[in-house]
Order: sequence, then structure tokens, then C-alpha cells
Amino acid sequence: MTVQRHRDSAAATVLVLDDNETNRYIVGSWLRRAGHTVVEAADGTEGLALLAAAPEGALPELAVVDVKLPDMSGFEVCEQIKADPRTASLPVIHVSATAIELSDRTQGLHRGADAYLTEPIAPDELLATVTAALRYARARRRAERLATRVAALNSSTLAVYAAKDGETFTAAAAAGAAALMESAAVAVGLSPDNRTLHLAAAPRSTPAGSGDPARADTAQSEARLLDLLAEKALGDRTGTETVVLPGDEWRALTCQDDGRADVFPGDVALTLARTKRGRPPVAFAVRADALTGADDRELLSQLAQACALALEALRTRSEEHALVLTLQRTFLPDRLPEVPGVDMAVRYEPAADDAEIGGDFYEAIRTPDGLLLAIGDVAGHSLKAAMIMGEVRHALRAYAIEGHDPQSLLKNLDALLVRLRPSMTVTVCLVLVEPGARRIQVANAGHIPPLLRHPDGTTRYLTEHGPLLGLNLPHPPPVAHDVPEGSTLLLLTDGLVEVPGENLDESLGKLGDTLSRTPSGIEELCDRLLATFGKGKTDDIALLAARLG
Repeated sequence: MTVQRHRDSAAATVLVLDDNETNRYIVGSWLRRAGHTVVEAADGTEGLALLAAAPEGALPELAVVDVKLPDMSGFEVCEQIKADPRTASLPVIHVSATAIELSDRTQGLHRGADAYLTEPIAPDELLATVTAALRYARARRRAERLATRVAALNSSTLAVYAAKDGETFTAAAAAGAAALMESAAVAVGLSPDNRTLHLAAAPRSTPAGSGDPARADTAQSEARLLDLLAEKALGDRTGTETVVLPGDEWRALTCQDDGRADVFPGDVALTLARTKRGRPPVAFAVRADALTGADDRELLSQLAQACALALEALRTRSEEHALVLTLQRTFLPDRLPEVPGVDMAVRYEPAADDAEIGGDFYEAIRTPDGLLLAIGDVAGHSLKAAMIMGEVRHALRAYAIEGHDPQSLLKNLDALLVRLRPSMTVTVCLVLVEPGARRIQVANAGHIPPLLRHPDGTTRYLTEHGPLLGLNLPHPPPVAHDVPEGSTLLLLTDGLVEVPGENLDESLGKLGDTLSRTPSGIEELCDRLLATFGKGKTDDIALLAARLG
């Protein structure tokens, strides 16, 4: 007999429900001699009340119910037991000395009984029937519990893969372990950049994905916690491994500061997982007594492996994003030219860490005809968009240094895109600040219009524009504007003002109102605009501000 089969057939608490005291004594004595614990009731009302009053975890595992009871039939008792969610899985064995016809037995089984015995009953027959009913009920409960836990494993896996940073990842991992193992849980991991240690503790009842994030920005000595934990189990190997630590040893390792990890009353089951050699592992801890068998260890191991893979994917995305962002910044000017009568400031804010980079760019170039200011945006968000941005910006510099006017610049850039990047479009706004900074020329290829603030604080958009670049369409000549001394010109990309679900004109209006009230210093102006409009955006933001005169 296997260990599991022995457990399924082990002794249980049995409810014996019979109005005949002699019968209760006989049946009870047979069950007790077989090792079972017996509780007795003399009628249906008493038996149902006994079940209702039993605390969770202390319900009888089986009921032996006489069919003929003084207050209700055993069939009715069985139906009420099966109708109550708390007792629906409780096996019921009917016994009877009078209801022995085929129709009686059939009725009993149809109304929910798991077995039907007619007297006289041999002790061995009763005990064998009890054992079979217990074995089936326990196997069914075990299968149902396993199915529930597999669903919890799936939910927990989805939660950790949805995490955007080390803090939310660790919280989701702790909550997943708590839900899966029905135990308080602690998860420990390093952020994707391997600089910050995150430790999250979740109570037993925490749903997957909603643990206490409990972030810790650690000193170098504290960051060694993962190394110390790995020494207890996994070492420098890949895969997963679980060991049991005494509670005192766990607390000595993890609870020296704020005690967030001190959530276990006794010994701790510590599981570590790593998918690539040389990478920091992810660690879990649950109560040691939560691991009652091979199924528990396998499920926890699967969760740990899923979390290690999710963290590795998060780490890879972070590394790729940092690399691409570094590449993108190399495409932007490293300094602005110094031009008499013009003060300039720029800001470039990449999208959130979990978003793809875009193709926003800016430029300021001294030309024979004056200072050329440019801002633009390549359609799409990808490494390709960033690379095309670099191509367009470098082509713009080359054409501008050759002395082309704004209309010719747009014409040449359009021809370049049509020939080399036929599937891409780019928006560009060019502003030529003529010598002396009292007049500007605006040539706009489908971009957000530049915003001009006069010295008295009034603002207006310079709305003239032509088609996007890349469509092989003619571009109108630039439009000239006289600008008073002390005016401020703002060029921007749409990442600053576009808000999902909000009309763009309303956003542009808010920007104009804010600019009119913003301090006159252009550095302070850029900072104020980013603080007001740039929080939580999923698109890159480029700003170029120029004080004229």
C-alpha cells in the first residue's frame, strides 16, 4: 500500500446518526475498534446541528445515517448535508433494517447517499464501506484542492510577469506564495538593475498580486542577504532548491532591522531559484509545515521557477531599455550653440521604463541666415524610430550648414525619407531666428505648432503648417513673424500635451495658460512645464525654449 493510499484510508471522525441507542452503540464500537473517532446524534435535527456547530477543520469526515428517524427521514438529512457548501463533500452511508427494498436503496442513492447498507450488517462490510467512502472523498478533496492551487499558481505567474519593477515584482511573488501555500510568505529579490534589494511579506490571506511591497533601499552589506540565503540552499547553481531552516536561523538572517520578515512562528521552508548562472536568485520563504508532501514542494518549486524567469525577463527588458536609451541620447545634440541675443534651454524626457523609446529630437544650428531651431518626431516607438530620428537629424544638420532655407530643408528631408524610408513619416517644425532676433520664419511639416509668449505674458500658437515628411507632397514657404524683444519661443513634441481621452486643443490651451504664468527664466520655464504636464507620460518629451533679445 502506498503512503498516499494509507493516508486516504486512515482513521477519521465519523458521525453516527441513529435513534436506536443499541444500534448507535454497536456501530460506534465497530468504528472505534478500527481506530475511528465517533460522535453520536439521536435524530436528524441533532445531527445537523452538530455539523453546523463544528468549527472549520473539525468537521466529521463521514456520516452513517439511519433511514428511519423520528423527526425526518435519513434521506432528508442527507439532502441537507449535501446542500450545505460546508458539508457537501461529506460522504453519507445509509443503514436501515426496514427500508431494504430496491426502491428504498435506489431512492437513497438518488438523493445523495454515497452507499446504502441493509441490516443485518457484518462489521467487516461496514468498515470496508467506510474505508472506501473515505478513500474516495479524500482523493476527490485532494484533487479539488490541487486544481484550486494550480489556478492560484497560474494567477500568481501572471501577476509576476505583469510586474513593471522590482518592487511590484517582489510584492506579487510574496502574495503568490502566500495564496499558493496557504501560509504567510516572504519574497526577496534584487531590482532589475541589481542595485536595490526588495523584501515583501504577505499574510496567508493575501490574493496573488496584492502583497505589501515593503521596499528596502539597502546598503551594500544588506544587499548580501540574497547571497547568504543562497548559501543555505542553491549556492551558485541554476534551478530551484528548498531547505528547511530553524526559525531562529531565519530571523538571524533577515530580521535584524525592521522585522518585516518575522512572520513565521516556527521553522521556515526556504526556496531559491535561478535561471542563469551568475545572476542573483529569487528567494521565497513559507512556513515549514505548509509543505506536507510532494505536491506542495512541486507547486512551490514551479512558482519559484516562474518568478525567476519573470525576473530575468524584467532584468533583460531593463538592460535593453537602458542600452537603447543610451543609443538614442547619442543621436541628440550634446550642446547648444551660443548665439548673441538668444538664450536657449532644452529638456528631453524618455518615456516610462516599461514603454518603448520614440523618435523625438531637437536641434539648434548656426547657419549663414541665422539660428535654425528644429524639433521633430518620427512616427512609432521602437529602436527603428530612434535610428531614423538620428538619420533625419544628421541630414538636417548637413542641409542647414550648406545654407538651405527652411522650405528647401523640408523638401530635401522629404525626398530623403521617400527614397530611403518609404514607409515612415516624420513631423518637423523649423524656426529660423534671423540675425538680431527680431524676426522669425516658421516652416512646419505637420508638427505641434510652436508657442510664442510676448513680453507682456500673452501667448499665441504659430499655427501655419504643411504636410508631414515622407508623403512626397509640396511644402509651402515659411511664414515670417516679427517678435518683440524679450519674447519666448517654445517648441515641443506631442508627448508633453497629449493625454488619452482629452482633446488636444484643450491640452494646448492649458499649456498656453501655464506658459503665460511661468517665471521668465527659460530653465525654470522648462522645469515648470515638465512638472506640470510631463508626469506619468508614456511618450518621449522634447522641449526647446528660446528667449529672444
